[in-house]
Amino acid sequence: MTDDELFDRLRAADPAASLPPADPDRVARFLEEAMTDDTLTESRETGTHHRSPLTWLVAAAAAVLIAGAGAGAFALLNTGDDTTPPTAGGEPTAPESTVTELTMPGATAGRCMVPNAGLLSQAAYAVDAEAISVADGVVTLDATEWYAGNPTDQVEVDQSSADMQALIGATEFEEGQRYLVAGTEGGQVMVCGFSGAYTDTLAALYSEAFGS
Repeated sequence: MTDDELFDRLRAADPAASLPPADPDRVARFLEEAMTDDTLTESRETGTHHRSPLTWLVAAAAAVLIAGAGAGAFALLNTGDDTTPPTAGGEPTAPESTVTELTMPGATAGRCMVPNAGLLSQAAYAVDAEAISVADGVVTLDATEWYAGNPTDQVEVDQSSADMQALIGATEFEEGQRYLVAGTEGGQVMVCGFSGAYTDTLAALYSEAFGS
């Protein structure tokens, strides 16, 4: 705020602004009396009863100054862009499930080896899981326990290109059933009794092979 603006505000607040100018001699006399009048000395006892007109004029000027400073501060506080942080919309998305993909092996001639813990322990993947979907030749299983391999949420077995009837000991997956599934390093399901529907006998073989 400039000096001219301050003077304009003081003039606007002056209750005698509309009156003709005072006589200079009277103004000088009033100022001299104000400087020598001991009623300007105030205390808790005198309060506001004996204050001079000059005291009230100074108080009015101070009020104008305070009001102007407050208005300026309010203007400064309300300038600039809105800094309210934006809020993200929508619900958080759930992370995608991790999947291990296996396939059924091709049919081979010969006889199956009797399932044993020694050979099963060499499996790259071994999991206890429940079939939740069987569609278009692909079985999706929810894993509940991993015996071997990097654990994932689900296991998918692609049997669409396999001749299931020609595979010896191939597993017939059914939705809602529990299975023990083992796989090779190349991602093929071990058949011939190493993978199949959950039984106590097969579970004991897995426990022996993987020490659990």
